[in-house]
Amino acid sequence: AFGALSLIIIATIRRQVWVVPRAAWPSLLVAGGLGVFLHQMLQAYGLTMTTAVRTGWLIGIIPVWSALLAFFVLGEHLRRVRVLGLLVGLAGVVVLLSDGQPGVALQLPQTRGDLLILASTVNWAVYTVLGRRILSRLDPLPATMAAMVVGLVLLLPPALFAGAASELMQVSLNAVLALLFLGVGCSALAYLLWFAALGRATTSSVASLLYFEPL
Repeated sequence: AFGALSLIIIATIRRQVWVVPRAAWPSLLVAGGLGVFLHQMLQAYGLTMTTAVRTGWLIGIIPVWSALLAFFVLGEHLRRVRVLGLLVGLAGVVVLLSDGQPGVALQLPQTRGDLLILASTVNWAVYTVLGRRILSRLDPLPATMAAMVVGLVLLLPPALFAGAASELMQVSLNAVLALLFLGVGCSALAYLLWFAALGRATTSSVASLLYFEPL
């Protein structure tokens, strides 16, 4: 909700065109379902059953999925040096997060949480490749805003059914600040910047920057 509202405010300030072509809506519905609703659910539940460190290592797989999907779906070239860079980055994440014992990291996934995070990496790669196609029809801001609103609509029913309204009325100030950061920073701005980057660079180049996230 914070993410959708933030993007609507940004679009209003920038006087961005709100009208989304009818032909783009099927892709936006899928993007909102995968990139917002499903991705947030997978990661939120996954983090309750695994550690941040294990999550960080698994997220390092996203650039590999993204590069492969972009190659097969979008026809992006995978030069040898790019493949080497992806593999070196992945190896670096493994060494960093396993404290120099790669065999420990390679035992993943070991928990249900690991499996959910692993599923979210494939899901995000699909969302990224789909985003490249959407950006051929729309600018990043209306595309991100529409996908975020779709995600909000899909998240509201299960959240309300689970009693989210009563829980939110009882949260502490620190929790409210955390939700604001997640909603405005990690949802609105991060999603918008991700789409903006995809409009300016190749899929594998943008996805490879996720190697910084485990740090």
